[in-house]
Amino acid sequence: MSKITEEVEKLVSPIVNELELELVDVEFLKEGKDWFLRVYVDTPEGNIDIEQCAQVSERLSEELDRTDPIPQNYFLEVSSPGAERPLKKEADFQKAIGQYVFIKTYEPIDGMKEFEGYLLSYGHDAIEMEIRIKTRKLTISIDKEKIAFARLAIDFSA
Repeated sequence: MSKITEEVEKLVSPIVNELELELVDVEFLKEGKDWFLRVYVDTPEGNIDIEQCAQVSERLSEELDRTDPIPQNYFLEVSSPGAERPLKKEADFQKAIGQYVFIKTYEPIDGMKEFEGYLLSYGHDAIEMEIRIKTRKLTISIDKEKIAFARLAIDFSA
C-alpha cells in the first residue's frame, strides 16, 4: 500500500464509519497522463446506492482539500466495488465462502498462477477452493501468503 492510499484510508475511514458503510479499497493509479484516486465503498449488505457514494465523495473531497496529501492533480472517484469486488481482508474472504472467486498467486502451483472456482474455506494459513479442470472438479489448497490478488468472480458456466 502506498503512502497516499494509507493517508486517504485514514481520512475516509471515519466518514464511512459514520455513514455505516464499509471501506472496500483505495487505489491511486496513473492511467495515461491522468492520476485517479478511486475509493470503493459498500454497505454491509452489498447494496450501496449513488447517493451514498456522493455523500462519501463530497465529505472526502473536503478532507482532501483541507489536508492536501496528494501533490499532483487527480480525479476522485467514489463508487461501488461492483460484482467482482476485491477480497482483501479476512472478513471479505469469510463472507465469500461458498461463492465463486478468482485467485492469482505470486508463484505457480501445479503449473498454474490463476484459479477460478468456489471458495470452500478460509483458514489460518490457507484457503481451499473447488476448481474445475475440463470435466474434473478438484479441491486445492493455496497458502495465504502466496495469494497476490483475490476477487469475487462471475461463474459463466453455471
